[in-house]
Amino acid sequence: MDSLITIFLPLALAVIMLSLGLGLTAADFARVARQPKAFAIGAFSQLVTIPIVAYAIAVAFRLPAELAVGLMILSFCPGGVTSNILTKLARGDLALSISLTGIISLVAVFTMPLFVAFFARHFMGLDAPAIDVTALGLSMFLITALPVLIGILVRRYAEGFALAIERWLSKLAVVLFVVVVVGALAANWALFVANLTILAPSLILLNVVLLAIGLGLGRAFSLTPAESTAISIETGIQNATLGITVGSLIVEQAAALPPFSLPSGVYGITMYLVSVPFVLWRRRVG
Repeated sequence: MDSLITIFLPLALAVIMLSLGLGLTAADFARVARQPKAFAIGAFSQLVTIPIVAYAIAVAFRLPAELAVGLMILSFCPGGVTSNILTKLARGDLALSISLTGIISLVAVFTMPLFVAFFARHFMGLDAPAIDVTALGLSMFLITALPVLIGILVRRYAEGFALAIERWLSKLAVVLFVVVVVGALAANWALFVANLTILAPSLILLNVVLLAIGLGLGRAFSLTPAESTAISIETGIQNATLGITVGSLIVEQAAALPPFSLPSGVYGITMYLVSVPFVLWRRRVG
């Protein structure tokens, strides 16, 4: 289990983020200027709406303090490769989805450590772990932002190579995601079973509400159906691997993944119970 936490988990996340970076081009960032309304709505939804909904659910379900912090960690995570795949399958605006995922992933390096430290103190008080915001931000940069930037540069200066490895690297990212989720649940099996009756409903509700809000915002601001679908999925689907990793980074614990990682681990399973029917529905209406 030590190797899972100290080596495999950060490495898996880095590979996943590298895969994301390989799919990004300069056009994806320039698109922000061409589609400012759609991007602004998506960014607001991710950075503001998700944490508000997550906090309301944590309070309403009276989650234990450590699990409430874990839920907030998940809410600060951007979308990931999974959200891009689901957007494509749902016939959403894939370019918008990739732009949101890439840029919010870079922004999260700065915002996430601050918010995690705040909500850890809010829910746990004196029992909160001492979180070094600078160290957490640096760790996140090394395992999230840096691989994304490397992927972007490889795509820019060696496009043929990037295109050649992107497909199999994306498949590897999915496999690593599954291994991380299974490992997180196995490491916290007793805690998982004990809290499944409150975690599963709360996470499923989080998914449903966020997908609905994202879709509603798109329609309220007269976005195209494809743009609305992309924003809905980017709002409703978070990077669970990042949530598991951050949960393990904020405590000095190498023997097992901490409870802070458990909501993200459970979410890695429950999100498909909601997202798959949603994707099938959007394929029909789109």
